[in-house]
Amino acid sequence: MPSPSVVWFRDDLRLADNPALRAALDRQEPVVALYVLDDESPGIRPLGGAARWWLHHSLSSLAERLRERGTTLILRRGPAEQVVRQTVADAAAGAVFWNRRYGGAERAIDATLKASLRGQGVQVESFQGSLLFEPWTVTTGAETHFSVFTPFWRACQAMPAPRDPLPEPQAIPGPQRPPASESLDDWRLLPEQHPDWAGGLRERWQPGEPAARRRLREFLRDDVGAYGRARDEPAAGATSLMSPRLRWGEVSPFTVWHETIEDGRGGKFLSELGWREFAWHTLYHFPDLATRNLRPEFDAFPWPRLHPGRLAAWQEGRTGLALVDAGMRELWRTGYMHNRVRMVAASFLVKNLLIDWRHGEQWFWDTLVDADDANNPFNWQWVAGSGADAAPYFRIFNPELQAKKFDPDGHYVREWAPEHVGEKPPEPIVDLRETRNAALVAYEQVKRRGR
Repeated sequence: MPSPSVVWFRDDLRLADNPALRAALDRQEPVVALYVLDDESPGIRPLGGAARWWLHHSLSSLAERLRERGTTLILRRGPAEQVVRQTVADAAAGAVFWNRRYGGAERAIDATLKASLRGQGVQVESFQGSLLFEPWTVTTGAETHFSVFTPFWRACQAMPAPRDPLPEPQAIPGPQRPPASESLDDWRLLPEQHPDWAGGLRERWQPGEPAARRRLREFLRDDVGAYGRARDEPAAGATSLMSPRLRWGEVSPFTVWHETIEDGRGGKFLSELGWREFAWHTLYHFPDLATRNLRPEFDAFPWPRLHPGRLAAWQEGRTGLALVDAGMRELWRTGYMHNRVRMVAASFLVKNLLIDWRHGEQWFWDTLVDADDANNPFNWQWVAGSGADAAPYFRIFNPELQAKKFDPDGHYVREWAPEHVGEKPPEPIVDLRETRNAALVAYEQVKRRGR
């Protein structure tokens, strides 16, 4: 009798360079491709709205590609540990393969499931598919984790080069009787409100592995040469737009690494890939990254009582600061914001409006197509000053000066917040000088706590 292999897809929605899928094919048994939507397991953070939109379309693309090669994508919803065990039983599977995850709750689920299935005589193996360097392999001379990026990345570069990507399989044999699957449409990942807020996402993005590979080729062909010089200019179009593709694993970091190396012009871009690694390594060591200050002295920060009106103005792009408003509207419309503008908008929320970074992190979690468990909170803590290798407490971006420096002709602002380039632009909701001084006074308490 056949003994099928279950491949549990997670944040690796691709066929090329998928070690778990390759291991299943090497076993030469029918392949059951499984995706579990888990909003129920303890510690698992439910996806935001923009992420759910992307997931729907990425799963649709993956299902089509699997079907073309001979198998079916099985969709099931519920606590992953229970769902995977049930799928193994339904398929009478003899093996389960997955690519590793690095969040605390995810690792706990995977470890429990691996032990349970192995105890039943099922072969279970996990693989390195999402990070270039495993978090436990990159350590300081004192065998501790890194807290500063530059030495971290230097240590990564001193390690053996990342492995070559695995080829995409052209045939994936499926079982004669696949396990029952739920319907993707029944999951209701797409917005149901009227009007449909996802119109801008559809205009901007095409999820799925084929589109991810095309975008990487386009970036390396057209933009990578200008990346180091123009990446901070939001109107320049020099960014890679690879972050959601990497977040969902539609392309692997190994593929991105090697194709960029072959191009020869992407040194700065590779360091940004390193920053992504640094965020995930930090989450591995600090699983509460989205809720707790990495630097405990920041627990003493005297956040004032939340001002809901100011938070709403920030969320809706009504702050009266041109670059902030443009970025927040780009975010709402497209599920994306240029990285330089993200830093400026985040700094304004935390250090001018004196609103806890966790409110901003949650808003980005719900509205960004590339929000993940590591990079989203990691970068918010970096701006706030409470995280790893964080911006110093006195570094407060001035949104007006940032606009003059990085959008000097106003092209970006004109596209997203055109009223700011008229004769009577809106007034800022707070005074930048006064709020900067208030932030510095508040941060003095943190400074004293850290002594």
